[in-house]
Amino acid sequence: MADYIESDECVAACGVNRNSIGISSDSLLDQQFTAKLCAPACYQNCPNVIDLYFNLAAGEGVFLPDLCNAQWSNPRRSMVDLISSSGAAPGPVSSEATGLFAVEAPAPAPMW
Repeated sequence: MADYIESDECVAACGVNRNSIGISSDSLLDQQFTAKLCAPACYQNCPNVIDLYFNLAAGEGVFLPDLCNAQWSNPRRSMVDLISSSGAAPGPVSSEATGLFAVEAPAPAPMW
């Protein structure tokens, strides 16, 4: 059982929280979290956490080792790459939007 429960050292090194419920790829967008996750203290010593986030990143179309390499070379760019490759839908458009960002939905098809 000890192999499945992460040590207190890994919890601290990786910046995870035992009391959180659920997991989201949104945490990979947090530059501070990604810095801790990719730090050698976590990445090289905490296989359970890394495996979990490796699979989570893969689900978003991101290769975690590439994200970590980008984190160290250009942290702001790595976040942009993650966002653009995630395939996430943009947020809703305000009814007051104008100009290039205004979007109108097509009229529904008539029902005969």
